[in-house]
Amino acid sequence: MTPAARIAAAIDLLEVVEGAPKRPADAVANDFFRSRRYIGSGDRRAVSDRVWTILRARRRVGWWLGDAPQSPRLLVAASLLLEGWTKSGVQQAFSGGQFAAPPLDRTESGILTRIEGHTIDHPSMPDAVRLEIPDWLLGRLAARFGTSLQTEMAALSQPAPLDMRVNLLKASRDQVRAVLAAEGLEAESTKLSPWGLRAEGRRPVTSGPAFQSGLVEIQDEGSQLVAAIVGAAAGMRVVDWCAGAGGKTLALAGAMQNRGQIVACDISAIRLDGAVRRLRRAGVHNVERHLLEPGDKWLKRRAGTFDRVLIDAPCTGTGTWRRNPDARLRLKPTDLAELLPKQAGILDTAQSLVRKGGRLVYATCSLLEEENEAQVTSFLLRHADFAVVPLPRAWPLEQPPPNSGDFLSLTPARHGTDGFFAAVLERTA
Repeated sequence: MTPAARIAAAIDLLEVVEGAPKRPADAVANDFFRSRRYIGSGDRRAVSDRVWTILRARRRVGWWLGDAPQSPRLLVAASLLLEGWTKSGVQQAFSGGQFAAPPLDRTESGILTRIEGHTIDHPSMPDAVRLEIPDWLLGRLAARFGTSLQTEMAALSQPAPLDMRVNLLKASRDQVRAVLAAEGLEAESTKLSPWGLRAEGRRPVTSGPAFQSGLVEIQDEGSQLVAAIVGAAAGMRVVDWCAGAGGKTLALAGAMQNRGQIVACDISAIRLDGAVRRLRRAGVHNVERHLLEPGDKWLKRRAGTFDRVLIDAPCTGTGTWRRNPDARLRLKPTDLAELLPKQAGILDTAQSLVRKGGRLVYATCSLLEEENEAQVTSFLLRHADFAVVPLPRAWPLEQPPPNSGDFLSLTPARHGTDGFFAAVLERTA
């Protein structure tokens, strides 16, 4: 594709993304490219990179456009100018020629004339715009991070690296690194997770032999640490309560050396069915799946019989904005209001499975206190037979824990991971 054709395709993709505000942008992009198989891999990467650059800077680009209709055409054109393109260069890209976007009209041209020569940041921008966060979250995040707010939000706006978890059931980390190198993918060991490898940039690892043979799974290093803090060991009985497609289930099976029992639970049969292929590819055979349904008697029959219960709770996902920059644009106060009672209900339900002396691990990929520490505090008030296991005592790995305090708390700026929270709670009586 020519540069102009790539820009035209980026406009088309952005239009589809903005026209489906309830769907994740990556899912929309997958469908977009699946229906346009004539677009090669290099062009797909260039087109998606252009759109993701705009999504990461969506509020700032929108601020420059002001009251003008923020069409995908104008968003793309303005982002090019704010990156340093000249207006004449943008006009050439919008030439109306074969595969190029139609020419700029008079209104669009006037808006771009006003923007030309500026960079994307401006001292007059409101803080929430400059930091690319919803207005209603500014106070919450400022209270959490204080003077580190700008650094943390800047890290959340950067592209995430490609993190992979080595399947120790099949090979060592060094062996897998060699296999990836043979595929042309250079990866380094992660600093915090003993199972992790990291490569920079977006790479098609899922089509390579290492992934196809079950040697690696794509998983953020922070997510790997959440699985580690469960402290699952060979022979234990473990529940992954919100298992989804099984990412942490696979990590737990590796930690347990495929011995013992894991029950992967979820309210979605589709997500659980999606885990089957991953489990087979990884060579995992100590997992059974259970669909959670209203009136489920399984919960009562299994009460107090599990050593570990992991709750990877549904949350706002504010810690994953590096990977899902569109999510910050979709997040509303009503979403948080709906999630908080749901998280509390899941905790109250799943805790019944923990045996005396067993542990309940509550985790989110959120940076918000309401979803994290406040949920734990409220839970302990309702369940006096549980107590916090401080992070230094709960930490199962040889290297020291990545943060101080009672809970695992990870952020992109401090740890190079997605934002994660985890609390370990032990049934004491």
